[in-house]
Amino acid sequence: MFMQEYYLPILPTTVIGSYPRPRWLRDIIRRYKKGQIKEKVLKEAYNDAVIAVIKDHEIAGIDIPSDGEQRRDEMVEYFAERIGGFKFYGPVRVWGNAFFNKPAVVDKLEYREPIVVNEFSFLQKVSYSKIVKVTITGPYTIADWSFNEYYSDKEELVYALAEIINREIKELEKAGAKYVQIDEPALPTHEEEVEWAVKAINKALEGIKIKLGMHICYGKYERILPYVDKINVSQFALEFANRQFKDLELLIEYSYNKELGFGVIDVHNRRIESPLEIAEAIRKVLSILPPEKVYINPDCGLKLLPREIARKKMENMVLGTKLVRKELVKAGFDDMIVFK
Repeated sequence: MFMQEYYLPILPTTVIGSYPRPRWLRDIIRRYKKGQIKEKVLKEAYNDAVIAVIKDHEIAGIDIPSDGEQRRDEMVEYFAERIGGFKFYGPVRVWGNAFFNKPAVVDKLEYREPIVVNEFSFLQKVSYSKIVKVTITGPYTIADWSFNEYYSDKEELVYALAEIINREIKELEKAGAKYVQIDEPALPTHEEEVEWAVKAINKALEGIKIKLGMHICYGKYERILPYVDKINVSQFALEFANRQFKDLELLIEYSYNKELGFGVIDVHNRRIESPLEIAEAIRKVLSILPPEKVYINPDCGLKLLPREIARKKMENMVLGTKLVRKELVKAGFDDMIVFK
């Protein structure tokens, strides 16, 4: 079967996933929950918000956009609501005044219908880029952030979730998706579980032929880097800016050799990084990895930032990347790479 090749600029720019919801969408969601707005109006508002996000990404110059996860309130809750066997008892406090509607597994998990395929199809229809990123919360993180009241232990639960996530990725592949990112922020947080968790996550990735990435932004990278070659993804997107780029040394220590989604934007800080700062950070990672193995992205989702700050951070990320691209071309590198 002939597979079409897609090309991207060297050091492709992308996002991790989430993006601030427009104020008007937040208002419509509040009014919908109060019964003041019909579901048809809410769905139209979600679609309009995705179009707005795509336009922000296009203006910023992002090579691989996402839909900003505009339809998702929370990364675990959203999937639990759509998988049979989950139940919600109510919100639990995470820290301070922050609450999370933590799901509980109360019955055998069941894949009822595609979860994010419609999201992808709409995103692809309105995107300026033929390559878009679809994000899916991974089976380990869903399990770790849920109560388990049915399966014998956490490992059995993760394997059950892996079967469901695998089915969803295959549905995305059928629908034409080219790039799926598995979000597993919980993976490095329990060192004693990483070995079996990696095997379970690979179950979620079995038989997939499209590009797969994994995003991790919490915990100690030392706990997962020994397993990088065992996880069946071609790219890891990791947080570095918030860690002052100190963990770059770990890439050398553990002989990291896969593609890297290099986090150059601190999403926990409203200070807007300058293009020169970003260019300097990229030069650091290029002293470790060849440019054809490096993608440029924020540390994590931009959701919690004000929209105008998120937009400016993206713009400067692209400007900083372009500075380094010029240097690479001048040094004899091709200005384009094959997306694979």
